[in-house]
Amino acid sequence: MSLGLDGLLYQISIWLLPAITAITLHEAAHGWVAWKLGDDTAKVLGRVTFNPIPHIDRFGTILLPGLLLVMGSPFLFGYAKPVPVNFRRLNNPKRDMVWVAAAGPGINILMAITAALALHIVPLVPEVASEWLWDNLNNAVLLNVILAVFNMIPLPPLDGGRVVTGLLPRQLAVPYAQLQRYGMLIIIAIIALPPLIGAQIGRDLSVISWILGPPVLYVIQTIGMLTGHGG
Repeated sequence: MSLGLDGLLYQISIWLLPAITAITLHEAAHGWVAWKLGDDTAKVLGRVTFNPIPHIDRFGTILLPGLLLVMGSPFLFGYAKPVPVNFRRLNNPKRDMVWVAAAGPGINILMAITAALALHIVPLVPEVASEWLWDNLNNAVLLNVILAVFNMIPLPPLDGGRVVTGLLPRQLAVPYAQLQRYGMLIIIAIIALPPLIGAQIGRDLSVISWILGPPVLYVIQTIGMLTGHGG
């Protein structure tokens, strides 16, 4: 069903800001924590900033999520320019790798909590803007939680894979880290191939939704309880 131009513009207006901030501040957090733990690579390159503009990848941050939205995709996916981190320059490379990797999902959860708290001020906003603000904040909660949960999948090069690598003993961490060469191909295959196959046989084979759905729902419900929106 076509949204019409007005509907499409409205959808873009309530998804664009939450998507850009969720994706770009995720990357900025990696760079900031790495800087504080001894690696100033991202700082020198001007990437330790919570201004989203330096982190925006025109395709991954804007075009890809926009295309998925226009196509009515059941999921949104995007990425920013990866922040460069030289793990060898960290004060304690193996331990600090965990903190740098966890910083991205961590700030996404913090932004989701902030957005959920901000929902309480919506009734104070003039009615002409209240629905738009409510939709933006709701989408900010959803996108930040999805991004945090997705990135904590324990597969390099995702953040969860780096956390596992940092926690494993060296004899296991080295071969596990080598999965990074194939990790993104595996992720793309899991996201893209099952829905395409399902469309041909008339079945819902959205594997990524099956993987992310339960933990995303649990985190959102927990944030709701913590911020006074019920269980």
